[in-house]
Amino acid sequence: MRIRRTLATAALAAAAMLAAGTVAPAQAADATAPAAAPVAVLTHTSLAGPNVSVGDVLTADLVGGTTANFSSSATGTTGIKCATSAFSATVITNPAASGTATESLNTQTFGSCTANVIGVTGVQSITVNNLAYINSVSDAAGFPVSLDPGTAGPVQTTVVLKTILGTITCVYRAPGGLAGTTNNIGQTIGFSAQALPKFSGPSTCFPVGYFTATYGPVRDISVTGNPVVFVN
Repeated sequence: MRIRRTLATAALAAAAMLAAGTVAPAQAADATAPAAAPVAVLTHTSLAGPNVSVGDVLTADLVGGTTANFSSSATGTTGIKCATSAFSATVITNPAASGTATESLNTQTFGSCTANVIGVTGVQSITVNNLAYINSVSDAAGFPVSLDPGTAGPVQTTVVLKTILGTITCVYRAPGGLAGTTNNIGQTIGFSAQALPKFSGPSTCFPVGYFTATYGPVRDISVTGNPVVFVN
């Protein structure tokens, strides 16, 4: 009887050890499971949605019904209005929120432009020079944006105007860059009366061009479906 009890006790102990052995690896596996990636400054589809990947291309046209303006004063209506404008930027960094994401502004175009400047009969072209610029997007209060010079030179725009005496070329520069804001309502990025002083050109070119435009929605065209982009 003692032998049988001893064997039974040993069997129960072995079973308990076996059960403990089967539980421990599962617990170890849970402990080593990778943590979810933190929410980045830029996400697509929704707030706190999938993170925008480094290398993704973001694009936007003007918000419907608006124009891109180069005015002769911060509050005036004299200058140039463009019915179309668009940009394309590549994401360089997209850190965890709170932080600042950076992009390379590769293209920015303007079209269907008109002018109400005395002596000017039309707008031949508007060209953004010295690309690529560095676009920084912060999730700080107000969602500030800065458009800073790249390695090719200062932020510069060349405007070619048609006049009654022929074409003239006006070059405007903002050595310190431009400042704007983003908005998760409509997923927009906007600039208001940003000053670009005249670098060269005749007197017909106004001394300072004030740039105003709002682009949106900003979309990640590197993702299927071109989802909109949010700032977290």
